[in-house]
Amino acid sequence: MRNISDIIEGYLKSIIEEEQCGIIEIKRNEVAEKFQCVPSQINYVIKTRFTAERGYAVESKRGGGGYIRIFRVQANSRKELIEHILGGIQSGASYTMALDVVYRLIEEEVISERESKLILAAVDRTTIHQPLPERDIIRARILQAMLLTLIYEQLN
Repeated sequence: MRNISDIIEGYLKSIIEEEQCGIIEIKRNEVAEKFQCVPSQINYVIKTRFTAERGYAVESKRGGGGYIRIFRVQANSRKELIEHILGGIQSGASYTMALDVVYRLIEEEVISERESKLILAAVDRTTIHQPLPERDIIRARILQAMLLTLIYEQLN
């Protein structure tokens, strides 16, 4: 059974896909009312499911006429997508960031499910048995090496 966060995520993604420009503007309270949940649940979904690593940008305006605008960021090519991801993990990568990166690479059909499992196994905290922040730095280096391999594979 899917949880409420999965349902809200699916709803928002379906609205984004329907829009030609890949941008939606929502009112948090209206979406919360639709799903009979607290508005903070909507914040949670947006903060965790619509991240830069997953290919989204979010901006918001607070107050009575406030809104949340969600943009789908599309790369022009696989190479550009990978380069964008590489730029985001220069200073380190948490496991959650790695999950989001892998999720996006699957969604954009850059890697297969099998490759995603291999990447996630390589960057898991049990594999990189180091304390923080070293673990996040090592995880980023492993991801960078794998992503660079994907770029070079596409160029050949």
